[in-house]
Amino acid sequence: MLNTVPGKTAKSLRGRSFLKLLDFTSDEIRYLIDLSKNFKDMKRAGIPHKYLEGKNIVLLFEKTSTRTRCSFEVAGYDLGMGVTYLDQNSSQMGHKESIEDTARVLGRMFDGIEYRGFSQQLVERLAEYAGVPVWNGLTDEFHPTQMIADLLTVEEQFGHLKGIKFTYFGDARNNMGNSLMVACAKMGMHFTACAPKSLFPKEDLVAEAKKIAAETGGSVTLTEDVAEGAKGAHVLYTDIWVSMGEPDNVWEERIALLKPYQVNSKLMEMADKDAIFLHCLPSFHDLNTTKGQEIHKKFGLTEMEVTNEVFESSRSKVFEEAENRMHTIKAVMYATMS
Repeated sequence: MLNTVPGKTAKSLRGRSFLKLLDFTSDEIRYLIDLSKNFKDMKRAGIPHKYLEGKNIVLLFEKTSTRTRCSFEVAGYDLGMGVTYLDQNSSQMGHKESIEDTARVLGRMFDGIEYRGFSQQLVERLAEYAGVPVWNGLTDEFHPTQMIADLLTVEEQFGHLKGIKFTYFGDARNNMGNSLMVACAKMGMHFTACAPKSLFPKEDLVAEAKKIAAETGGSVTLTEDVAEGAKGAHVLYTDIWVSMGEPDNVWEERIALLKPYQVNSKLMEMADKDAIFLHCLPSFHDLNTTKGQEIHKKFGLTEMEVTNEVFESSRSKVFEEAENRMHTIKAVMYATMS
């Protein structure tokens, strides 16, 4: 049985889409984290929880993913739902049929729609026309389902979120940099984007995040100084240096910019003694991928955004984080559909 008491906060989530954390209050995010814990406990205890039996969802993927697809599919099945997967070759969305028409068709057939792709504007339009909850599985601007998993993972390690110093190293203007800044601000955490100035988040989003942080007791800092970013940090987070969909010709420029921001043992030593490492995955930490071998051949790198030493260390919680995608996505779907 669910332990989370369905009160005013739970009711506020019903029927809503989950597009970006800016749309949600700190209390609503807290509810989703607590609900995720409940579902995780039930999953591990083998307690059936088919609370959404009879409902059906569709997963629209313009960008491939291991964790996002598997998390939505397993979470959907665990909740008793039917799950349909459509990739970019299996749908006429945006090709022969407009986004608006696709949304209205799918909204009459399914009880919820997940979208993973490029445009935040597209997922917003899906939500506007579908008439059912739409969940953002990733766009170029935001990755909100990843955020609930990351927050849950941090809380599991430290027992709290408020006051945690969280530093993101790398391209801070991408969907992960944007989303982590907002998530930390919402939960009263101290967020630092450690990146070259040219890769800082957009000024208007930074201003909005700082305003939120001022209300929650958190803070937002931007710095190019790696030592400043690592010093005393409880969480060191990074992501791949070139996002899916970006052309291969940006690798050389991005490597030159971000090589000093690699998370390695030196950075971990500057951090808090109990600091953990997180990464949304996939990660280029060795040569065991075709892409890793390709980069090695072109640029001579054996590791990129994180060293294998850190990735495989006891301080790395990336696989706990990956598992939590399933539990937190289950919470998001249940909260918006129940």
